[in-house]
Parts: sequence; structure tokens; C-alpha cells
Amino acid sequence: MEILTLPALLKRNALKFGDKKVAIREKEFGIWQSVTWKSYYENVRDFAFGLHLLGFKREDKLSYAGDNRPEGLFSELAVQCLGGAIVGIYPDSHLDQVEYIINHSDSIFVVAGDQEQADKILDIKEKCPQVLKVIVDDPKGMRRYDDPVLAYFKDIQKSGRELAEKEPQLFDEMIEKVTPDDVGMINYTSGTTGMPKGSMITQKNMWSVAKAQDTVDAAVDSYEYVSFLPLPWIGEQEFGVYWSLYKAFTVNFPEKVETVRENIREIGPHIMLAPPRIWEMMCSDIQVKIQDAAWIKRLFFKIFSPVGYKMAGFKLERKNPPIGWKFLNWLAYIFLFRALKNYLGLSRLVHVYTGGAPLGQEIFNLFQALGVNIKQAYGMTEQTAASIIHRTDDIRLDTVGQPLPGIEFKVSDTGELLSKGDTIFKGYYKSPEATAEALKDGWFHSGDAALIEDDGHIIIIDRMSDVMKLTDGSKFSPQLIENKLKFSPYIMEAVVVGQERPFIASMISIDMGNVGKWAENNQIPYTTFTDLSQKEEVYDLIAGEVAKTNESLPKVAKINRFVLLYKELDADDDELTRTRKVRRKFVAERYKDLIEALYGDKEVLEVEADIRYQDGKGFQMKTIVRVKQVEILE
Repeated sequence: MEILTLPALLKRNALKFGDKKVAIREKEFGIWQSVTWKSYYENVRDFAFGLHLLGFKREDKLSYAGDNRPEGLFSELAVQCLGGAIVGIYPDSHLDQVEYIINHSDSIFVVAGDQEQADKILDIKEKCPQVLKVIVDDPKGMRRYDDPVLAYFKDIQKSGRELAEKEPQLFDEMIEKVTPDDVGMINYTSGTTGMPKGSMITQKNMWSVAKAQDTVDAAVDSYEYVSFLPLPWIGEQEFGVYWSLYKAFTVNFPEKVETVRENIREIGPHIMLAPPRIWEMMCSDIQVKIQDAAWIKRLFFKIFSPVGYKMAGFKLERKNPPIGWKFLNWLAYIFLFRALKNYLGLSRLVHVYTGGAPLGQEIFNLFQALGVNIKQAYGMTEQTAASIIHRTDDIRLDTVGQPLPGIEFKVSDTGELLSKGDTIFKGYYKSPEATAEALKDGWFHSGDAALIEDDGHIIIIDRMSDVMKLTDGSKFSPQLIENKLKFSPYIMEAVVVGQERPFIASMISIDMGNVGKWAENNQIPYTTFTDLSQKEEVYDLIAGEVAKTNESLPKVAKINRFVLLYKELDADDDELTRTRKVRRKFVAERYKDLIEALYGDKEVLEVEADIRYQDGKGFQMKTIVRVKQVEILE
């Protein structure tokens, strides 16, 4: 009999492995702390009983706002063991977002990871009257807090442990009552087109996506996984929670955000999931490191990187490389690729994925050349994460792969990708109209324009609402152009515009670190991001990068003009979602003066720049933004 719920999987793993195998590892104070499967089960049990004593009932909700820590998993599984639903809140969400999610989800408890998250909840507690307790995981700095709404994670577990001693059979009885149809999570969409919607994810959805993923890419219990993407993101849920419980591999939590890359190198994971921005940063890091390396290393890179690209080409074309190329690739591995993969912490990877948005072809090629077999995973919150994925020996750079087993796809008459299967969500919480619109005739309507090839591969063109059309009727995908631009180590973000315009233009945000280093090397003084971004030399640098991008684009999709933004696009300013997707309509409205300048006669524009520091404080100043024409070679 198959086990169909996450709580039942947790119990199975605890019985099978006990204290013999590590389930979770977290780095604290420079030391990796281990939690066995038995301890995992007991921590979940104690917290579940503690919540039960506080009045948590079936179908109740608990919000978790905090960094990736074992307590995040304890909270999630405890709530599900009680027949309730977990609600994730991104730790960098600002107050109105936190308030909206807590109230809309009807959460009666909130777990706050630390003092910062607790302060947020306390600031809005009057606006969230249904919240009975704010349970703090790490109370450091909160000794003098005396608000009666506060409770502490360890204290809740302590009270639960006392109940477990009195009624040792009760927890297993609770787990048995959890059914595949129970909603175990309300996962809020990124909100690129409006207020986030709460997707109701059932136990059946979670189990089904883990099984389908493992059918395609089998994992074993000795594998290591580093959980560094936010737990509220459905992709992280699939890999760090559902799949890890299904196959009992170890989940590792970094010490802090700043040490993720270092902690990945220490663990050497076998499975890795990262959104395009992480791969773009690694790519940029490689390029900068090579530029600063000793001459012999630069020579090795110049000689051997083409070998890697050639071998990647053989693999992508499913050709057996000649023995000469195999020998050259062995030399390339010895002198270049081994060191680069060790530096990035990617040496032991077996299954490696990118998801959340399309990965630029140039970046894909670079990692394939290094021998890092990145596979594109496509999915949405409403599909419980991955629903389409590349197969290890069947990767095509123009597609996102083939459907996972048990999920059916088709393209509607309007070109929209539709899907159905056991991973499709139950509906949107408290939004029957939106549910009816998304789930028509048994099919989930994705809102993505797509093509299905004869061999089953699926090509995602863009969001149907984002595909743009020039005044001459030519259509283009802004996302495709933006991904190519971001291959440059000097470009952090790009927003392409051109709807009902005579040509394509772009607003570009520079990569402060890399452009700043370039400026220092070229003895160009600067002070702030704004000052650096508006230097004439920087405009010339980026113009060269845009020209390179244009070389790989069809004539209709070439960029004609661009401006450099005077600030980074920021999720705190509502310009990006928490998963770093551009909110196009909002950005278009905020920077409408710049867009008009791109299509006008002005070569310079004076704007009010809002300069902010990391603490959120700042000032406004006037700055000059230039419009730069790009020479387009026929």
C-alpha cells in the first residue's frame, strides 16, 4: 500500500532509519548540527501537540515567516499532521504584504523566525485580530518583550512533549486521519499582475509531484540537498520538503544568506535547484574571476573552454564524440573544469535544475561546457511546482523539456498551454471566480503561450499577456531578449519595451559589483549606484554588451535604444516579485517618463532619483538619464 501523505512519509522514515541517518543538517555558529529522522519526527510531534493544546484544529492555518531552518519544516509538518495548512511568507516581505497574507489566509498562528520577523507581526497585530499567538523560533534580542501574544517555539514543544508522554498513541492516530484530499498548504502566487492568490495544495498534489519527479530522476537516501531558496516558493517546497520526504535524502540549511555559496562548497550536493539569477551570478563570477586570474589560468580558459563547448554540442546533438575530443576534454577537466566545479561546489551533482523562469541559452551553454548538466524545469504554483522537465540524455536548449509522468498537456486554439493531472491544485482560497477561470473543463489554464513539438518537447514562448507587437505587426518575446542581455556580467536586470511602438528598446540595471570593479580597473571614479550608472563610459560599456546581444537576435527583435536605470529594481519597491520576476505593468508606469524618452527626441532626461541605503532610509536627488542609440549591423 502506497503512502500518500507527507505526515505518513515522515512516520515511515522515522521507523525505517531512526537515529541511524541524518534527515536535516543546519550550520550554526560555524558547526553543522544534525537532526536524525527519529528526532525530526519527535520535533514535529512535540510542536503539533503544543499547537493542539493551544486550540489548533483541522483546516486551521499557520503562517511561517522566517529563513530556511529546521523549525520551518517542523512547523509545516506539524500543521499538516493536525489536518491544517501551512502558509509561507517570504522573510523579506514588507508589512502590507505580511498583513494581507495573514488575513487573507485566516491564519490563527504565526511562527516568526527571529526578532525581525516578530517585530513585523507585532507592528500589525491590531490589523490581524484573528492571530492568537506569535510563536518565535529564535528569541535572541527579545528578553524584554512582554506582549501577551508572544510565545516561544521551544516552550510550545515542551508542552507538547508532556502530552506525548501522557498519550503516546495520539500522534499516530492524528497522522492516520490525514487524507490525500486535505489541503496541506496555501501557497501564494508571486502577484506579477495583481494581488497574490492563495493556491490550495493538497497532500495528493505534494505526493504526486514528488513521485513524478523521482520517476524521471531517481534519488537515493544518501543524497545531499542544500535548501537556500525561500521556503514559500513552491519549487523549494517540491525539492526541499516533498521529494526529500519521499526518498529520505538529507536537507542542509546554510548558516545565513551570505554564506550560501560557501556552504554549498562544503556540502557538495547531489541535487541542486536554482533560479536563473543564481546561475547568472555564478556565470558572472566565473567571467570576473578569469579576468583577474594569473596569465596561465587565463590561457587555460582560452584554450580549454572551446573544448567544453564542443563536447556539450556533441551531447546536445546526441552524437558520440571522436576519441580525440574525448582526450582533449579529459585534459580540459584536469586543467580547468575540475577546479571551476570545485570552486562552485558543483562537483558531486547528479541532478541539477533551473526553474522559476527561462535560463538564457548562453548561460545554459557555459554550464554544459563545464560538465554541469543543467536541466530546465517548468512549473507553476498551481501545478505544485515542476510539471515539465528535461530528461538527462534529451536536453534541447529551445524547450523546457517533456511532461512529468501523469500530467497531460495540450495547447488551446488561442495558443495557451493547458494541463491536467494529480499535481494540479484544488483552487484559489476564497476566490471561486478566479478558480473557475483557471480550471475550465477539467484543464488548468496557465496563461503561457506555448508550442508542443512532435517528440513531446514543449516550447514556452512567454506569458500570453507579455508577448508584444510592434506597430508594423511584428511580434516578439521580451523575456527572450532580457535573458540574452543578462548573460552579460555587467547587466543585473533588463526590462524590454516596444508594445505598439516602432522599435524595441530596453531599460537596463547594471550589476553594481562587476561594473564597479570595471570602473576601478579603468580608473573611473564614482560614488553611488546612480553616479556610476550614468557615467558616459558605463553607457559605452553597456552599449557594447547590447550590440553583442543584438548579434544573436533576429532583425525584428534587435534593441534600438536603451537607458540605464538610476537604481536597482527592487522587490521592496514592488518592481520585482519575491522570486525576482519583473512586474511589467508596475515598472512601465513607474518609469513611464524614461519610456517616453526612449521613443522621443530627447537625448537626456532629468529625473528625481530615489537613492536608498540598505536600512531603507535615503534621499531624493535630481540626476540626468541618457538615451543611448545602438548601432544595428545588418
